[in-house]
Amino acid sequence: MSQTPKKNPLEVVIDNSAIESEKGASETPEIDLSSHEFYENRELSYLKFNLRVLEQAKHRNHPLIERLIFLLIFSSNLDEFYEIRVAGLKKQLDFGRQRPGADGQYPEQILREIHEQVRLALDEQYRILNDDLLPSLADENIHFIHRSKWNKELTEWTKQYFFEEVLPVVSPLGLDPAHPFPRLVNKSLNFILSLDGKDAFGRESGLAIVPAPRSLPRLIKVPEKIISGGDNFIFLSSVIHCHVDEFFPGMSVTECHQFRVTRNSDLEMSKVEVEDVASALQGELHSRRFGAATKLEVGKECPEALTNYLLERFSLSDEELFRLDGPVNLQRLMAVTSMIDRPELLFPKFSPVAPKALEENSDIFAAVEKEDRLLLHPYESFTPIIDWVRQAAKDPCVLSIKQTLYRTNASSELVEALAEAALNGKEVTVVIELRARFDEEENINFASILQEAGAVVVYGVMGYKTHAKMLLFVRREGSQLIRYAHLGTGNYHRKTSLLYTDYSLLTANETLCTDVHKVFQQITGMGKKLHPKLLVHAPFNLRKAIIKLIQQEKMVALEGKPARIIGKMNALTDPAVIKEFYEASQAGVQIDLIVRGTCCLKPGITNVSENIRVVSVVGRFLEHSRVYHFLNAEHSVYCSSADLMERNLSNRIEVCFPILKKKHANRIIEELKVYLESPTQTWELNFKGEYIERSRQENDQLDVQTELLNKLTQT
Repeated sequence: MSQTPKKNPLEVVIDNSAIESEKGASETPEIDLSSHEFYENRELSYLKFNLRVLEQAKHRNHPLIERLIFLLIFSSNLDEFYEIRVAGLKKQLDFGRQRPGADGQYPEQILREIHEQVRLALDEQYRILNDDLLPSLADENIHFIHRSKWNKELTEWTKQYFFEEVLPVVSPLGLDPAHPFPRLVNKSLNFILSLDGKDAFGRESGLAIVPAPRSLPRLIKVPEKIISGGDNFIFLSSVIHCHVDEFFPGMSVTECHQFRVTRNSDLEMSKVEVEDVASALQGELHSRRFGAATKLEVGKECPEALTNYLLERFSLSDEELFRLDGPVNLQRLMAVTSMIDRPELLFPKFSPVAPKALEENSDIFAAVEKEDRLLLHPYESFTPIIDWVRQAAKDPCVLSIKQTLYRTNASSELVEALAEAALNGKEVTVVIELRARFDEEENINFASILQEAGAVVVYGVMGYKTHAKMLLFVRREGSQLIRYAHLGTGNYHRKTSLLYTDYSLLTANETLCTDVHKVFQQITGMGKKLHPKLLVHAPFNLRKAIIKLIQQEKMVALEGKPARIIGKMNALTDPAVIKEFYEASQAGVQIDLIVRGTCCLKPGITNVSENIRVVSVVGRFLEHSRVYHFLNAEHSVYCSSADLMERNLSNRIEVCFPILKKKHANRIIEELKVYLESPTQTWELNFKGEYIERSRQENDQLDVQTELLNKLTQT
């Protein structure tokens, strides 16, 4: 019996001529824009982004060490993905609370697909390492020497290193009823051993664990006197493996294999039970190291009996086991960048510039009072923001400073300047987000430093991460109190300001600064919702504002007038916003989206998203700025701390601010167009969910980041 073939929902065609009167003729059914066929899965989309990162390791236009760094960033990203996103999916399974996403898939399906894709990706990663990068590094006289290739001198030296540096700090763990399987720290390097023989107490359990000491470097540089010429390295894992018999005198080690377990690292705190966020977090930080396992990595030669034993101990399935053709703690190779001096194998250095009015020793208050200042990091320096806080700390006319801190660098000049301001009698209020993932402990320490100096420190609002990037000064000028503000798309972090692209706005606009004050008042105090005039902020009205701006462009397009949206963000996952983009596309709005990472929208679907283009730029710098351009809006350009994700729009305190000066707005629009037209380092997303790289030719075509470097910096 034949069946009528189902229509592909990605190829639905609307026939407007079929709309007739209610009597007689049938109406063409509307497209259900909520259909899961129109949405990409968030987790799988993120994996595609990380694969684009891995692709950079093969990119021969990049310097060799930078290619290695991209390979290691892939590992770091993958670890965090399993620590947070995979852990969350597993938790849904464990508690029987499976919920499909907008794409219609359940966690069980997604986890299966994740493990399959990751297995293939890890195989490719180690192929790139072993067949491409390591031989290329050897050609540059940089060697990672496998223990099978050690000569007599190196063998003797490593033996001495083992007895002097390793043996005194390692605690081998024989496994028997009195020595149960140990709690192993998240992502720590360990060895599992099979043993023959009895020890001094007559024990013969047959198994042991040797944890690699975290106090020792994973990568060891061989002294010049042992091997002359070039840079030569061995792994700590090789040293332990070579001399592992020394931990079990009189016994025979028949198997020795490295392994590493990745654990759930997402911290959770109940709003009901927690009275002191800082104290609660300090307790949670310890438990993070021993969360539920999400991934087990072993050396490729590890026998099935031992892998089964480990899987059972960590309550993992075969799908969650990954065999690796090389070091299981690969990202520790990042140490090599500080152990060699080969600038020709790195990206050329550059010097971020600062506008003359914001240079060191200039009066930044006077410069900002004269006109708004716009900076694009890393091409333009982040130092003026640090200098501004330093000036304010010493300025007798400055009465108060308010700032949000989500992430900042370890030896933070900003924290020092804020502490100095408090010691100088300024009213300093700092909103520190203690729950900034993986920076919690450091932020607790910063809070303590500021409190010791006399600053008021608050930890935001329970249930809502404070992700907004705001800095506010109040200064007495004559008989008036004048406000100044900095608003940004990125963190107050000097180090990442050299690696991430972000916009900064320095302003004395009275309305905008008053709005910033209102948001601070709402975070630190209590009361009903305040209504800023220019700022829009989450969780209150940012989603509504974005949707309203999209709908405004849609209405203009329906009138037959030009309508356009350009958005640049890290991620696009919010189904409500995606649906509005689809409706705007159907109305004829030209929509260009620059989405670095996760994108759940599918462009190019006939009569749904054929007017939407999505590109992703992955290169030397992490594209981090969030910018939204609406051609027909009163303020056509907005910058924001928020991506278009459910968590940012619903569960975080975020701000989105208009660029009021026409010259600044025009500049941003022109820079967005450079991103859209970049011939290299750019991937285009199609309706099948595939990212197609535009070009990888070794020619004179410049990618957008190099173009901006040449235009804005001093190389």
